[in-house]
Amino acid sequence: MRVNRGVDNYRAPVLTASLLAPPAVCALLIPFREHFDNANAALVLVVVIVAVAVFGIRLAGMLAAVSSAVWFDFFLTVPYGSFSIDSGDDVEQALLLLVIGVAVTQIAIWGRRQQAKASRRRGYLDGVITTSRAVATGASADDLIEQVRAELTAVLGIDGVKFVAGSKQTTLPRLNRDGSVTRGSQVVKVERDGLPTNAEIELPVQHAGVPRGRFLLVAAARIARPDLEQRLVAVALADQVGAALTTQEPARPHV
Repeated sequence: MRVNRGVDNYRAPVLTASLLAPPAVCALLIPFREHFDNANAALVLVVVIVAVAVFGIRLAGMLAAVSSAVWFDFFLTVPYGSFSIDSGDDVEQALLLLVIGVAVTQIAIWGRRQQAKASRRRGYLDGVITTSRAVATGASADDLIEQVRAELTAVLGIDGVKFVAGSKQTTLPRLNRDGSVTRGSQVVKVERDGLPTNAEIELPVQHAGVPRGRFLLVAAARIARPDLEQRLVAVALADQVGAALTTQEPARPHV
């Protein structure tokens, strides 16, 4: 998953901490290394790795795991102050520290991805609910169309949207009710290739099977790859407009 702008704000400090925190912790443990088992020191370093990994930056987690294993060897295993290890148990602990650190990093990143996915789903649901309320409260067709245009742009990650009233047939690529995107008889593999960038994509607006218009989606400036869930949300939003247009028509063009 691409690192978002919020993560970019603290990426450099986290990367620095991933390199410097393990040797600092190992150095603090030097006075106690004769009094407790190295397995306990390794557990302390796992806590350090977890603290770095929770930020969701894979490189930082990996660096923290490698740094912890290296400085555990240097500071806390015999012979001290050397990168050699005499004890087989210490070798095993250093390797386990590295493996556990990598695993913890992957788990932390997976957790952040799931959290982000859940947050996006809540956002999609909020958008549909807000639109439904606008329909129920009798919002004007023009206001509703403007609201849905903004929602579609955000949900699909595209450049913009315009609305065209009427039932005129076109040969443009189409976002269908099942979430698929077709260009003529060909199905576009959106997750792999992205939405078409050289043509507008038609999202029909209808109610009870009766065409009421269409949204024209523009994704020309960059490749957008909305997943099936996002595309189905777009269809649901268009249906809300279709329901509203059964009782009123837009008073102005929406481009």
